[in-house]
Amino acid sequence: MRLFSALRPPADVAAAVADALGDGDPALRWAEPAGWHVTLAFYGEADIAERTSFLSAALAGRPPVEVRLGAAGTFPGVLWLDCAGDGLAGLAYAAGAESGRPYRPHLTLARFPRENGPGEWPRRLAGFAGRTWSAGRVVLMASDGRPYREVAAFGLHRA
Repeated sequence: MRLFSALRPPADVAAAVADALGDGDPALRWAEPAGWHVTLAFYGEADIAERTSFLSAALAGRPPVEVRLGAAGTFPGVLWLDCAGDGLAGLAYAAGAESGRPYRPHLTLARFPRENGPGEWPRRLAGFAGRTWSAGRVVLMASDGRPYREVAAFGLHRA
């Protein structure tokens, strides 16, 4: 089973994103809002019990992070919203993100054929600014088909 750790946006933040998207665009393959997340670390094929044990130890005593979604960007074939927050990269590396690669937090909105591009969406979402929220919970998610599902959760606590 493919596993990854992530932060989930609160319902009102997700609603603000959905409002900004409106009816979307049929040329793009939109991610389901119920599955929206900011990936911290991807583990690939992994055992749930082993990842749960690892994350319990790795995240113990870590404080919540303040997170905010912002303007759109693209990777080849992917439209996303930027995600920023002090301590976010440190949380990702603690959760097992590859330390040799820069961590680029984002929330995937849609996928598109590389030859077609994302249309006007990066420009339309250039001014998007969600509210800041305190991310006090990391989830371990399974990707064994759609939709993603949470298999464990880990609270973050201020000292």
